[in-house]
Order: sequence, then structure tokens, then C-alpha cells
Amino acid sequence: MAYFESVIIARQDLSTQQVEALTEKMTAVITDNGGKVAKTEQWGLRSIAYRIKKNRKGHYFQLTVDGPAEAVSELERQLGLHEDVLRSLTVRVDELDMEPSVILASKSSRDDRPRRNDRDDSKPAAAAKPAAEAKPAAEAKPAEEAKPAEEAKPAEKGDE
Repeated sequence: MAYFESVIIARQDLSTQQVEALTEKMTAVITDNGGKVAKTEQWGLRSIAYRIKKNRKGHYFQLTVDGPAEAVSELERQLGLHEDVLRSLTVRVDELDMEPSVILASKSSRDDRPRRNDRDDSKPAAAAKPAAEAKPAAEAKPAEEAKPAEEAKPAEKGDE
């Protein structure tokens, strides 16, 4: 059998449960026609580069299919008829990739970053600075060396 990947964009006003129901319906179309869905990924609500049917966002999901071409053509036909589907793209691939897609991998790497609310704010700002970076008192300029701004005379018209 042949291998296919299909990415589908559904309308933004659908709930997560409706998107999951749509995914199950499309999975059923594949299995009823002699294929099997090897992997399903929900990419979530994402921005679209341009408006599609007055929508700026869409629910993205991917189906990785192992099945005959007839099952995929029926899937594409059903996607074209379904009113909640904005766009879909199906491509034939040489082999199935069972690892998470690049979209999910980048989303999980963003989740690993520390957030501002995760920082330890119990230390005062002066204590957080290492002692090597703090200037010793002897190096600091005394206050009397610094000239106040009031002593500087403004230039007069005749001095030019």
C-alpha cells in the first residue's frame, strides 16, 4: 500500500471536541475504504498567512495514512464536501515517519523554556549580583569630585 500525509485546516470557530469529531470522521473514511491511519496529530489553533473564507485562523491537524489511493481520493472528496474544512493538502510520501512532526517538536521545545513567573523572586536584586562584579568602595568616585551641572556657564552671544 502507499503512504500519504494529509494536513487539514478547519474553521476557527469550531470547538476542540468538534475538531476531534471531524478527525474521527475522516479516520473512519480511510478505514472504511481499506486503509489505516498510522498517526494523527492535532496542531491546534494557528494563524493563517491570508484570509480563507473570512477566517484568519484555523484548527490544523495531520493524518498519516497507510492505504490505497482510492481511500485517499475518497478522503479528499469528503474534505471538499465538508463545510467546516477550509483547506486540505494530501501528499504521497516514501515512508511513514512515526516521530512527532516539526510543528509539535517546536511547540514542545517552547514549553521547556523558563517563564517569568517560574523565576525565584525571593532574592533581592543586590544579592543576586555576584561579589566579583560589585565595585569596591575605594574605586567609587567621591561626591565632591563630580561637578554639579549648575557650575557650567551657558555660552553668551558675545563669546562666539
